[in-house]
Amino acid sequence: MTIGLIFECGPQGADKQVCEYLAKAIRPGVALTSKTLDNKENLMRDAGRVAAQMLKDGCHCVLIVWDLRPTWPDKKVKPCRAAERQQILDCMAHAGLPPSAPVYLVCIEQELESWLIASDHAITAYLSTPAHAYPAKQYKKPDREMQPKALMNNHFKDARGWVYEDHTDAIRVLKAASLDYRRLRRSPTFQRFEAKLLGCIEN
Repeated sequence: MTIGLIFECGPQGADKQVCEYLAKAIRPGVALTSKTLDNKENLMRDAGRVAAQMLKDGCHCVLIVWDLRPTWPDKKVKPCRAAERQQILDCMAHAGLPPSAPVYLVCIEQELESWLIASDHAITAYLSTPAHAYPAKQYKKPDREMQPKALMNNHFKDARGWVYEDHTDAIRVLKAASLDYRRLRRSPTFQRFEAKLLGCIEN
């Protein structure tokens, strides 16, 4: 069984690394194939075509994953999940995919780091030293934190004087402790990611 994943990041992007790691934990033994489209603009335009090709190539289902909050937010335009979802659905229809196609949309609200701050125990494990324990703050509703990437940078600065680099640090943080699904499920968007992975059943 193969599950396809489509991301807005580059080939070594944090979204790809983290989602693949989580997908393999949630669905042990499943085969994954990923496509990275570099940025949100490309994803909004091309995800439908890419998803159609992945299904044609043998994927049982495809998840399209993107962040609601762009890397460089345009303060004049507030991102809208409903509008972005509709844009992707339109491009799927243009690619000839019927509404029943096993293609699922997962918009991370706000950013991938929303899932990281939900895993406060992993942040603590990664940033603590034998001499200095770092107790990361718990966020009961991580998706409502408007700038989770900035919060991660604050953790890194306060604990170790480091700068948070998502393409290297995100996956290291998540791997620093055992996955705690109870914590991760504080994020409704993680719950959706998990549900769609579990709902993809081999025919």
